[in-house]
Amino acid sequence: MENRLKDEKSPYLLQHAKNPVNWYSWTDEAFEAARAQDKPIFLSIGYSTCHWCHVMKRESFEDPEVAALMNDAFISIKLDREERPDIDNIYMSACQMLTGGGGWPMTIIMLPDGRPFFAATYIPKRGRGEAAGMLSLIPRVKYAWEHERDNLIRMAEQVTQQIRGNAVDTTVRARASLEITEKTYRAVSSSFDNTYGGFGSAPKFPVPHNCLFLLRYYFETGEANALHMVEKTLNAMRMGGIYDQIGYGFHRYSTGASWHVPHFEKMLYDQALLLIAYVEAFTVTADEFYKRTAYEIIEYVLRDMRGHEGAFYTAEDAESEGVEGKFYFWTHEELRVALTPEEADIVIKVFYVKANSESGSEGMDNILHMVKPENKLTLEERGLIRGAIVKLYNARKKRVHPHKDDKILTDLNGLMAAALAIAGRAFNDDSLISAATETVSFIEHTMATGQGGLLHRYRDGQCAIAGTINDYASIIWALIELYEADFNEDYLLSAIRYTDYLIEHFWDCKDGGLFFTDKNSETLIARPKELYDSAIPSGNSIALFNMIRLARIICDHTLEEKSHELMDTFYAQASRYPGGYTFFALSAGLALGRKSEVVVAGEERQSRAILKTMGQKFLPNTVFVLKLPDVKSIVPYSEAMKDFNGNPAIYVCVDNACHEPVTEIADAIKELTS
Repeated sequence: MENRLKDEKSPYLLQHAKNPVNWYSWTDEAFEAARAQDKPIFLSIGYSTCHWCHVMKRESFEDPEVAALMNDAFISIKLDREERPDIDNIYMSACQMLTGGGGWPMTIIMLPDGRPFFAATYIPKRGRGEAAGMLSLIPRVKYAWEHERDNLIRMAEQVTQQIRGNAVDTTVRARASLEITEKTYRAVSSSFDNTYGGFGSAPKFPVPHNCLFLLRYYFETGEANALHMVEKTLNAMRMGGIYDQIGYGFHRYSTGASWHVPHFEKMLYDQALLLIAYVEAFTVTADEFYKRTAYEIIEYVLRDMRGHEGAFYTAEDAESEGVEGKFYFWTHEELRVALTPEEADIVIKVFYVKANSESGSEGMDNILHMVKPENKLTLEERGLIRGAIVKLYNARKKRVHPHKDDKILTDLNGLMAAALAIAGRAFNDDSLISAATETVSFIEHTMATGQGGLLHRYRDGQCAIAGTINDYASIIWALIELYEADFNEDYLLSAIRYTDYLIEHFWDCKDGGLFFTDKNSETLIARPKELYDSAIPSGNSIALFNMIRLARIICDHTLEEKSHELMDTFYAQASRYPGGYTFFALSAGLALGRKSEVVVAGEERQSRAILKTMGQKFLPNTVFVLKLPDVKSIVPYSEAMKDFNGNPAIYVCVDNACHEPVTEIADAIKELTS
């Protein structure tokens, strides 16, 4: 049997296409059926690489008894949260209001008009303790719908009004100041785990934008503890089980404080943001460990997450053969079969592999993690480990691989392209810049609507779903990074075009700030503005970062004023809980702190060589421009800038004052960092 999901493109929806549940996708047909049949809607939200989504699918949605109850009581809708983050955000707010928490799978029961009155995350088939299971919950909801509907309607109206009222309050504004960076630093410091690195307690997430903020704080203030927190965190994560020591790349999060036992999903957005963190840490410290880690992340995404189109897939699952993490576990016996005795001995020692009698079934305790830092190993030991990793990778390829979600999302590809461009520039590696260029080219040629807009999802030859603020913000970020890596002004023109579209279609003309959705998108029960920097920085935070940089590159005072309006709109909100808005604080620091522009004017080959060298430095408050002789630029203030006695001239402008040009890179760097 197949249900309506059989014709969908989402891998998550297709996973449920043979359920006995009479699933609908999020369509007018589903809502019309709910009204016609006078039934509430059971909305189930998840994504294809979600472990507990798989568990609920096997326990309940594949079970004929549960399916019969659902088909009788509800119109049931399946939603891929990665395809429709706009819908997911709204109902996640409802879930947090009704339950005090959230996560996926998320279960919402709502009126036929979309207003929710019940929420939960994972629900077992049968109740456990005081928690109801599907078999008991569904009849109770059906009874309430038939006999106590007024109560459900009142609840739905209260929740809906609260969702609308709890959106970021942009009616209360405050003039932004650099105080936000001090507040944010104190908040991040207070959450730092000085034992294991990272921020907060278990489960512990990477939060790479905390590191990006701290690196900039260190650059501005010289505060050694800021750099210590970054290094402690990045080293601990790279050595921990959260890092795939054999195939590279980071898992989603650590279930404990020590980074040892991960939740084994691999998400593209984590790879992108962590790549930026390791690249920037290298540019600050010159520690080759960070550079090597960055290249390992790149190796993973280019090898395992890139489609033939040049764009990147979304995620890899946590489980294979129905067991979370099975793909990544090792036993002594498996290691000794794959490796020489010397290699096996060093791997067992350095990665702390327990003996078969000590480890769990199938080596489930043996998640490879480094207990001895690389700098404490001899050259011979390092060589043995590198050879062993190649052999173990080849041996692991023969296992059943976790499911890969191969849909291409504009926002995640923008993040990955930005990260690759940043890495290419920092490492002077044109191959990485080319990879970023191919990704952005795919998005621009495949996902663009032709009216300046972008679509969100591509899979199996089909583009669909209106872009959200995250799609535009991420692509603009990538375009700006590509300009500063390659200095092709076409990237600036595209960044300007998408920025104009974003302001025209997402800006709240009444209260300020950018909505999550386009004004022409589907009307939902709320139209929120997102600011909280969670796993991914919010669209408003990235948009602020982009607008400031783009305004300075092209000398657009109107855009700079708009960026300050955006910053002032959200400043009061961010100031109340600065630890949750680190990318916003990073962007505010860029807007309010010491700012500088560098224009290199002169013969192309020599000028590009200077910019390449300067691009390898950590200069987060500086934007760079290339001015070629006899070539008209879209950067107006560069037009009068020329070479100096036949040599490229480096013009440094600090806080709106341009200095005399210099010809030596060292002199320019001194001006920028003094």
